[in-house]
Amino acid sequence: MPESPPSTTTLCPSCAEPLDAEDRFCEHCGADLSLSASGADPSTAGSAASPSGAEAPGAAGGTAGAAPSAAGLAGTDGDRLGSTAAAAGTPGEGPGAAGATAGASAGHPAAGTVSARSAGAAPSAAGTGSDRSAGGAPSAAGTAGTGGDPHGGARPQVAGAGQDGRLGGGHGGTGQPGGGAEGEGPATDAFLLAPPQAAAQPGGGGDTLALGVPLAGAKVSDPREEEPAEENGTVCVACGLGGVDADGYCEHCGHAQPRKRDHQEQELEGVAAVSDRGLRHHRNEDAFALSTTSLPDGTPAVAAVVCDGVSTAYRPDDASAAASVAGNESLLASLERGAPAEEAMRGALMAAFDAVSALAEEETQDGVPHHNAPACTCVSAVVTGPVFTVGWIGDSRAYWIPDDRDRPSARLTEDDSWAARMVSAGLMTEAEAYADDRAHAITGWLGADAVEVDPHVAAFQPESPGVIVVCTDGLWNYAESAAEMAEVVPPDARTRPLHSARTLVGVALDGGGHDNVTVAVLPFPAAVSRAGFPPAQVTEGLGGAVNGL
Repeated sequence: MPESPPSTTTLCPSCAEPLDAEDRFCEHCGADLSLSASGADPSTAGSAASPSGAEAPGAAGGTAGAAPSAAGLAGTDGDRLGSTAAAAGTPGEGPGAAGATAGASAGHPAAGTVSARSAGAAPSAAGTGSDRSAGGAPSAAGTAGTGGDPHGGARPQVAGAGQDGRLGGGHGGTGQPGGGAEGEGPATDAFLLAPPQAAAQPGGGGDTLALGVPLAGAKVSDPREEEPAEENGTVCVACGLGGVDADGYCEHCGHAQPRKRDHQEQELEGVAAVSDRGLRHHRNEDAFALSTTSLPDGTPAVAAVVCDGVSTAYRPDDASAAASVAGNESLLASLERGAPAEEAMRGALMAAFDAVSALAEEETQDGVPHHNAPACTCVSAVVTGPVFTVGWIGDSRAYWIPDDRDRPSARLTEDDSWAARMVSAGLMTEAEAYADDRAHAITGWLGADAVEVDPHVAAFQPESPGVIVVCTDGLWNYAESAAEMAEVVPPDARTRPLHSARTLVGVALDGGGHDNVTVAVLPFPAAVSRAGFPPAQVTEGLGGAVNGL
């Protein structure tokens, strides 16, 4: 009569953890112990059964010893170990029994038969799906310690080295996951996380992201790649995307845009000018106009008009712009008719005055004229043959700078200002007057509220070549005297007037740029030929037919 099995602790057939007598499910792996008990076939488990149906000592030993060994050797030599256990149910040699138990615990009676193949069968890697049980169901033997859940699905253990990715469980022989046939490629169990898949886009779109993975042909939004939104053809210089509104601000980022007048440059044959907003003012209230023409006799004429808006007046920028345009047009028209340069200059200043005065007659948005009329100063110079003529109203200035710096330079204008009156009256020295806070208070200007309009005009005939520098107080505040101006004017100013004008603007900016700065440089004699005439030549020793320099 067979001996009764020794009293031992019952172990989970799936994970070999100790069980309590009343346990229905394993507390460690969750295996359903009732399914395992009902589905196991002792004849195919590789161990002898007692008449009473109790598990033989060999089987118990096999189960206890199988969990660690078969789990570590899965996919290496499972067939060989299983057949050995089937032939000899010796305690401690139970990998095959463990495989049978594991297959049985998954709810597939045939699964356990994979380790009970005949000893002569060719070895196969455990869990590869090449071992088929009698019922034809794909086997999961070799994934030792992998039990089934209550629904027969695979447990979430990861296959060991050498496995092909299939885990025990599933519905064997039904084509469900975990039951692939021999020769199939690696399969992914439904429980394992697969790489994120692109979600189908409504309407067939492919321009969005799914789970953070770019779709094929997807376009990632980048503000730098967006089409700029244009407003009247103007795009923000800061972000390059937004349009610019009527107030000069970007509609996308709010950045204030540089106005066209913040920095302007122009060069014609024989004259160049540069205007800059400076470093302290929020807008440029200066303006200039350049032109070239010919007198009736073919003599070339080159002119420059520079205006400075009065900041305390209404619309000073409009005033300077209107004055420069009107003065320049009047000057050209008079010269082309054959009017003398002095008469043409005086008429140009009065035309500028009329243009600025007309602004005061324009109504504001509320329908009421502004109490403070637009106003500006103006200085102009025109080179005609061996003579040049200067005219001005206000405190904008003109300087004569000879090429030969051994010759004296000269300031050609007298300011219409409080300081100039104090000096002319003998009440202050020039240094004292211009050091006073009232020095730049002007006494003459262009505008409807001007007390009197008295254009100043003077003609000069230099004895040597040089340049006429016409500028606003934004420059001469940093080089007030003629000698100081001569020091900052480049030696090649006559041949490079634009470079010279840029240099002088730089002097003002380097000095602090407290005001708008505008400079025009006119080479003398005029470096322009019109109607086939060569540039005028300077005759040494002519003296001062008008005003000698």
